[in-house]
Amino acid sequence: MTDSPVTSRRSRRHLLVAAVFLLTVTVAGGLAGGRLGAVSDATNPGFKEYSDILATARAWYADDVPANKFVYASIHGMLGTLDPHTNFLEPAEYSSMVEKQRGSFYGLGIIISKRNGKVTVITPVEGSPAARLGIRTGDIIDRVEGQSIDDLPVDAVVKKLKGPKGTKVSITILRPGLDEPLQMTVTRAEIPTNSVSHAYMLEPGVGYIRLKDFTHTSAPELQEHWDKLEKQGMKKLVFDLRGNPGGLLDQAIAVSDFFLGKKEKVVVTRGRNGAQEQSFGSPGKNTHARIPVVVLVNKGSASASEIVAGALQDHDRGVIVGQTTWGKGLVQSVYNLSDGAGLALTSAKYYTPSGRCIQRDYKDVLEYLSPEDEEGGDSEETGPARDAPSSQKKEAFRTDAGRTVFGGGGITPDVFVKAPVLSRFAATLYARGLFFEFAVDYRTKHPDIPRDFQITPAVREAFYAFVDAKPNLGLETKTRTAWEAETDPSILDRAIREELMTAVHGREAGYRVNQEGDVQLKKALTLFPEAEKLAMAHQQMQLAKNSDLKGPLKP
Repeated sequence: MTDSPVTSRRSRRHLLVAAVFLLTVTVAGGLAGGRLGAVSDATNPGFKEYSDILATARAWYADDVPANKFVYASIHGMLGTLDPHTNFLEPAEYSSMVEKQRGSFYGLGIIISKRNGKVTVITPVEGSPAARLGIRTGDIIDRVEGQSIDDLPVDAVVKKLKGPKGTKVSITILRPGLDEPLQMTVTRAEIPTNSVSHAYMLEPGVGYIRLKDFTHTSAPELQEHWDKLEKQGMKKLVFDLRGNPGGLLDQAIAVSDFFLGKKEKVVVTRGRNGAQEQSFGSPGKNTHARIPVVVLVNKGSASASEIVAGALQDHDRGVIVGQTTWGKGLVQSVYNLSDGAGLALTSAKYYTPSGRCIQRDYKDVLEYLSPEDEEGGDSEETGPARDAPSSQKKEAFRTDAGRTVFGGGGITPDVFVKAPVLSRFAATLYARGLFFEFAVDYRTKHPDIPRDFQITPAVREAFYAFVDAKPNLGLETKTRTAWEAETDPSILDRAIREELMTAVHGREAGYRVNQEGDVQLKKALTLFPEAEKLAMAHQQMQLAKNSDLKGPLKP
């Protein structure tokens, strides 16, 4: 797993990152199919030609190549002629997707990453076996079952650490500040993958819930956290779908049910040439009050996230804030194959209740994988999205109340707020993991770090010295000089505090520090008067339709 995402300019984007995201939204999106059916095309003469080529290559190629390598490569090539989201999932990929959507796995309960060639604990999961044994941020996993893992990729290490429930795994930990390694035997247990990554009160009356994906447990988790926040006095909600790549369609519908009235349309799917149209409505099972809501989205919000945001926008149920979403509106039916592999096949397209097609144009694959940033302004609000230049090219649609919204790819927010762009210096510090490494080092020397810890000149001096001691960073000046040249050095202070709070007080404490500089969230908190108006209007429309509202509106 990775650290908090870092925003950078398009010229510095890596196509690989976009491709990984594309795979994520593909295998996590849409409908789950059964075993691939026998729709035979065996009489096609091309099959004999393919079979002859395969047999010849297997028999006469200079090296002995496994048959499945030839077959898998040809499958990938064939599907590559279709669309960016139709994919062949090799057995390990398919297994990983099924596990992810199930919502849990058996393991130790740690988030790990490679840092300076070492497998490093980013954070333990609260309540997990690893947390109970005292494994902490910055610990280096040196050996698993006595074997070195330095040469293994992170995915291979994760595979070693996972295993059947109740089984044990021995690991060797190197901890900064300790001379001797720590030998630990950890009993594997069920580790929930948690769709809801954060849920708490931002301020009196205002709750915050971040949903990071859509798995089988998304709606139950949302209900659990919603209930807790209601008991704490939640009357309004910021619902954060930023960076959520999507997931299961039934969970998108179940999550939408928390906000909509019974039988309100959530999404429509249409197959080839508009055929096989199917409409999905809100089931009306939710019993919570229809409180005002502001929804946060960005370019990382895709698929099921766009279904939810589009449904709330079209029904005038909430204010959508942030940046235009990814635009992944192709429905994948996922089929399992005989050898444990899978096929994610595009079978239809998603349309919002007003008729907007969610899917963005993918004729130019490079542009699709790495889209241009929207025009307009700095990191602050540029006004309603309909005033942004990028919206001028899109087709206009109408919400239930007659508001103008735009189609043509993704969900255009009601209020556009661009995320800030990091300087080259700050991006380098993030990319090299130096904030994280400094926090681990600082903690070993200052174990008692309170929650209200602030960055002082002495802490900055320690950071300058720590970074300057690192070789081959590619920085043109000393750290102090680059720091003082920053337009907004508070970003750097906050990055250090975030890592320190995460290391000492847990993920939520660090996440709250990160939110102090979140311009999209700050804007969202000013928009509840508009959200209340929409919620009241939505309630009146539902009453006029004699809809079965579950509980009165509580502004």
